Amino acid sequence: MCLGVPGQITERWRADDGALLARADFAGETRVIRLNYLPDLQVGDYTIVHAGYALTHLTAEEAGHTVALMRDIGLLEDAAND
Repeated sequence: MCLGVPGQITERWRADDGALLARADFAGETRVIRLNYLPDLQVGDYTIVHAGYALTHLTAEEAGHTVALMRDIGLLEDAAND
């Protein structure tokens, strides 16, 4: 995701090559991301990702506010319309 959509970590694991990976839910779209820069992120945490790398750790409140604002201005579909 390149619009700064917050993603919630739903799973994390270490790949065979040692890379720390996670699955994150971005407003209903799931992606595999790398945790190289934020290795302490845990399941349930929120992050902003760029080019597949988690770069910023957000609180649940910050993530919720950002997603709501993005829906309000039309950058994301409303969950009720999915």
